[in-house]
Amino acid sequence: MGNREALLAAAKACLREKGYDRSSVRDIATAAKVSMAAIGYHYGSREALLNQALFETLDEWGDAMGRALVPDPDGSAKRHFTQLWQSLIDDFATHPDLWLASMELFMQAQRQPALRPALTAGLTQGRRGMAAILTSTPENDVPAEAVRTLGSVQLALMSGIMIQHLSDPTTAPNADEILRGLRTLTDLTH
Repeated sequence: MGNREALLAAAKACLREKGYDRSSVRDIATAAKVSMAAIGYHYGSREALLNQALFETLDEWGDAMGRALVPDPDGSAKRHFTQLWQSLIDDFATHPDLWLASMELFMQAQRQPALRPALTAGLTQGRRGMAAILTSTPENDVPAEAVRTLGSVQLALMSGIMIQHLSDPTTAPNADEILRGLRTLTDLTH
């Protein structure tokens, strides 16, 4: 592994252990066993390195989630949706560091306007991925309308549920409660 790859791996580890704001140049360089100057040489700045590390980590998570949630051909939509939510909730509990770092990314984008295009691209990819998982459609075949509606609503719901689970997992809704809540909302609009 070269210095560039070691720095990226170290940045991913620091994001998980310390979060975005508390991961220093020294922390990352020490974990990578390289000089602090290597960060500037390979990435330009601490922020650029952390941004890449976080985007790659979220992308890896999305790929793993997509592979894990392939429904069986005989499975019901309800079971598939419940499985999706149970997997997400389990992941919030297992990797709170990843989700906290993703929330920090949104705050960083407010302070670093140059970060917004990458964040926008990531959100677009997230919407498409969620729509693909929910409709059991390959990502490249998901209609734009499904990305804009189903993907956007699922991503918004996921963000809100994530915040509840990170804040107080004992009172946050479980997968069945989420499904019942969505049914109630649907009933109210008919």
